[in-house]
Amino acid sequence: MKNFKRTVAGVSALAMALGLTSCGGGSDTAQETAAATAETTTQVTVEINTATLAEEDQKTIEEVAAENLRDVELENKTIKWLAHYDINPSGSGNSESVPLNLFKSKYGGEVKYYATTWDSRYSDLSTHVLGGEGIDFFPCDTAALPKGVINGMFQPVDEYINIDDPLWADVKSAMEIYNFNGKHYELVNNVSAENVVLYNKQTISEHGLDDPWELYQAGEWNWDTFTSMLESYVDPDNEQYGLDGYWNEKALLLSAGVPAVSSVDGTLKANLSDPTIEKALNWSYDLFNKGLVMDMSLFDWAEQPQFMGEGKELFYIIGAWGVMSNPETWGTQIPPENLGMAPVPSPADSDPYQAATLDGWVICKGAANPLGVALFAECTRLANTNDEAIAIGDQKARDDYGWTDEIIAINKEINALAQQYPVVDLATGVSTDVASLTTDGGAQIGLRAPFHGIDWATAREEITEVVTLLVDEADAQIKELG
Repeated sequence: MKNFKRTVAGVSALAMALGLTSCGGGSDTAQETAAATAETTTQVTVEINTATLAEEDQKTIEEVAAENLRDVELENKTIKWLAHYDINPSGSGNSESVPLNLFKSKYGGEVKYYATTWDSRYSDLSTHVLGGEGIDFFPCDTAALPKGVINGMFQPVDEYINIDDPLWADVKSAMEIYNFNGKHYELVNNVSAENVVLYNKQTISEHGLDDPWELYQAGEWNWDTFTSMLESYVDPDNEQYGLDGYWNEKALLLSAGVPAVSSVDGTLKANLSDPTIEKALNWSYDLFNKGLVMDMSLFDWAEQPQFMGEGKELFYIIGAWGVMSNPETWGTQIPPENLGMAPVPSPADSDPYQAATLDGWVICKGAANPLGVALFAECTRLANTNDEAIAIGDQKARDDYGWTDEIIAINKEINALAQQYPVVDLATGVSTDVASLTTDGGAQIGLRAPFHGIDWATAREEITEVVTLLVDEADAQIKELG
């Protein structure tokens, strides 16, 4: 691109002006490191499975696989998985995941794990791809696309699946989010809520507050009631803290329905001047100014989810995966019978938009066994849609996570909301520069700034022109690939 060098120079100058260096501020660096560590650790906890399924469940799995999966002889039965967590069983005592069992039962397949870390996952991916290792698939996190298309790390999935097959029906529209030049780049296994609001039902009751889930069922769970509950509860002098979590800013922003960067009819678009984003970030700024966000500087810039179990914290925003493990490992330390869960609230005058996780995988360029990955993805789709497989998964939640039937049902309803009203921000996936200017540059930069005491008008003025230029450049690069 003619203007690419000039663009990079402009970004570099702005980055220096805003302090976007690799060292960063001490407190913010600690916060980011803790967040990455927490996510990596928890993801490992979620994915680890060891024990075999009960005999009757195993029989059901084999019958479901025989009736619903395509009959293909997989010559190469191994698929190579590079990630910061393992899909395979590895020592926790949990039961084996249903998708993996389906893959083994139907195709004799196995997953070979290549370990990496959260921080080094993309550099390790590049090394393996360029080295011809034949890595087959990789988690499609928010940093994967579209830059993985631009730099040649990932390939389209269309050759290996039939996107019009009923198996993909409820995620087909989500797959369009990563449709570039008429080619789809993510095998979307499931669409779920990226975050939920966790709370201690005992704390809610003791302080005479309305239960958030009951408010949601009554159509009254929104920004106003969320704010009102925080105002009623927060009293730092008495160790009563409001809103905790590293994922607050994004979750609350996207609950208004407009991401910083979106794909509209296949074209990337920056939305930083959108009035809906202004409304959301002004509200975030207001939460900060009212003291309703827990001051992490008091706790070495770390989350304090254990305050939930101690009755000293009202809300904690995190993925549901934060309580998808043995209850003794929950950071919240809430007893399972007191665990409360609700969707992230939206404005009272809007649909209940949810930041959505497109749980899935990308197929690496030069993959040794892309068909095997596609078949494993179909096993996962079946596990997420077949009633018998879902029932086994529900029992796993009871046995392994200590979840009540109520929490299982609530989690499903929240995920259904995300499927119906999904919002996915492509900002972190465009480039590292766009990510640094919008979400990853530090607490005082971009979309995070209002949640940390900087008004949105000021933050927006510093980044909008450059972000828009970078997004337009990325869009042009994708279109050049044809």
